[in-house]
Amino acid sequence: MTTRPPGSVAPATAPPTSGQTPEQAVLRPGLKNRHLSMIAIGGVIGAGLFVGSASGIATAGPGILLSYALVGALVVFVMRMLGEMAAANPTSGSFSAYADRALGRWAGFSIGWLYWFFWVVVLAVEATAGAKILEGWIPAVPQWGWALLVMVVLTIANLASVGSFGEFEFWFAGIKVVAITAFIVLGGLAIFGVLPGSDHAATGFGNLTGHGGFLPNGPGAILTGILLVVFSFMGSEIVTLAAGESANARQAVAKATRSVIWRVGLFYVGSILVVVSLLPWNDPSIAKKGSYVAALDTIGIPHAGEIMNFIVLTAVLSCLNSGLYTASRMAFSLGQRGDAPRSFVRTNSRGVPQPAILASVAFGFLAVGFNYLWPDTVFQFLLNSSGAVALFVWLVICFSQLRMRGIILRENPEKLVVRMWLFPYLTWATIAMISFVLVYMLTDDSKGGGRIQVLLSVLVAALVIAVSLVRERIRRSNTQDALASR
Repeated sequence: MTTRPPGSVAPATAPPTSGQTPEQAVLRPGLKNRHLSMIAIGGVIGAGLFVGSASGIATAGPGILLSYALVGALVVFVMRMLGEMAAANPTSGSFSAYADRALGRWAGFSIGWLYWFFWVVVLAVEATAGAKILEGWIPAVPQWGWALLVMVVLTIANLASVGSFGEFEFWFAGIKVVAITAFIVLGGLAIFGVLPGSDHAATGFGNLTGHGGFLPNGPGAILTGILLVVFSFMGSEIVTLAAGESANARQAVAKATRSVIWRVGLFYVGSILVVVSLLPWNDPSIAKKGSYVAALDTIGIPHAGEIMNFIVLTAVLSCLNSGLYTASRMAFSLGQRGDAPRSFVRTNSRGVPQPAILASVAFGFLAVGFNYLWPDTVFQFLLNSSGAVALFVWLVICFSQLRMRGIILRENPEKLVVRMWLFPYLTWATIAMISFVLVYMLTDDSKGGGRIQVLLSVLVAALVIAVSLVRERIRRSNTQDALASR
């Protein structure tokens, strides 16, 4: 397979297209440092943390902390590898562009389109989730109306300018960060019985071992817990795509990469530690109300359910906003490399890739329609066939970094400002960990479980790779014919 010639991973801006001046065919650096900082922090706090942790606690008990810690370590390693490549060469295509250079065009094409597919399906999931919350507050507007409204508003924001996306995400992420920080502080005070105005008795950390032990369902539950929590971490890589539209991209990526350890430790492990310390892991209220609402209720926080619904809605809108941005920038990058329609490279006078945004949101709307019309057939297929893409992305990042380290050292060693620890041993260990998770998912034969997700995701990946290989063969044949005709 062909790879990029020596030089840059991918052009930082698009070449001019027909009817467009050079200054219009670029992504303009409209993201400020505060935008990137909050995108980096908020990117690891998905709605899945708030709504999906209850099932993990029910499965593994307090041992779910180990599940979160193990997946968190995996994310830290992957982000370190991605940060090494992104700090050396920030680009809107991020890991897809690096795979193109390191592994071949087939890899960049395949993982780029799979990632785009993942996010347009996520758009439908999050739009529906947000619409359900809003319909509960204002039932006069039907659920489909709310889904349409939030999609339209965030599409307009993304079309306006990259600064508008950054501003929306700054406040969405800010609310999430403030909320979860306040939860940890209040919960921590309640655990030790010093929360003012609360009659919650001090529990210390007795609940971690007092109801069947730390692993009440056995050590194997840790692995099952991993399957339940791994996908709530997806999104941490968005900052490396956004960095391509920042004036200080290299510094922003380096900072985000170095801070991912405390972000994962505080927001995920820290908040779940508060939940399982405040309540017995088998308390019925966790499954009934959700882990965070149950914890807030037990320490006497009024209107806990409404508060958490607002926070979840914020997380959902944040994910929608980021998903639309991410899908459009990946489409733009694919267009730059000739792996998507050239129209995706076109930008308007504000430096926004308008056709790429509209194409992404169009497929998002289509997926929303499938969710309402055929939720248990067509939409379930879309969900399952994109379910393991996150792990595929992480694997590609690992393999790309193995090759890119040598390329960077050979061509621009001064740009290696972020380095993966214990290279290459820790990279190979991370590959082994991700592969183990994928294999273990095959043991989950429940409806919509890990096995069907892996199998369908592999099927879709195989189809995309086949298309890329055929395109590459046609491209080579045309090149050879052109040379022969001269």
